Amino acid sequence: MAEDYKRKIGDAVDKHKDKIDEGLDKAADAVDQRTGGKHSEKIGSGVDKAKEFLSGLSEDDQQTTDPDQDRTGEERRRGR
Repeated sequence: MAEDYKRKIGDAVDKHKDKIDEGLDKAADAVDQRTGGKHSEKIGSGVDKAKEFLSGLSEDDQQTTDPDQDRTGEERRRGR
């Protein structure tokens, strides 16, 4: 059942990726403008991470991951 939901979400991300990315960029621009550019780097980093996460849900971009690695293949930090 969970795999079915994961597949459906991945299909939706595949189908609407451009619109999702555009929405994230517009939201980031609005927040950046409201904060006077004080947090541009953090906002940009958050948007990049959101896009990376969503692309991981995409059927086209799915990879098998080692439980000791994060989504980029980097070793996870343990207990710090």
